[in-house]
Amino acid sequence: MKKGIIILGSSNSNGDTRKIVSFISEKISYPVIDLKTKNIAEFDYEFKNKNDDFHPLIKEIVNTYEIILFATPVYWYSMSGTMKTFFDRISDCLKIAKETGRKLRGIEMAVISCGSDKELKNGFHMPFIETANYLGMNYTSDVHCWLENGTIPMEVQKNLNTVIASIH
Repeated sequence: MKKGIIILGSSNSNGDTRKIVSFISEKISYPVIDLKTKNIAEFDYEFKNKNDDFHPLIKEIVNTYEIILFATPVYWYSMSGTMKTFFDRISDCLKIAKETGRKLRGIEMAVISCGSDKELKNGFHMPFIETANYLGMNYTSDVHCWLENGTIPMEVQKNLNTVIASIH
């Protein structure tokens, strides 16, 4: 199995997306980083925020893991603001942390989305796919999830198990 990590980017650390992440983590023992617990400021062209939690976190990720599973709720037809801030900060890796940025090449990326609708609107995955392409990462898979009465439906569990199997 590839060495991986799950990045949870939700405004609710214990919400539906966390339930999906816990399901995955229990099966493959990937650690979870909850971005809500980190101090990651928005991208700044002057890099005045370079001493927040982003740089140590991204360095740990690129030096340790082969695959990153990005888990985000669907907020207004897009990734969460928390996740978007993390993605925006990857720009630091193109300007002031180029060595770290180069290490993103070849790392695999998968996306787990969770929303109230059973289907995503077209274009949801485009920012992930294009980011992977730009950085030389390998976009491997994505799965959209939802809960019914607080539980993960069998259809979603089956889809998650397919993604989990592809990681092995």
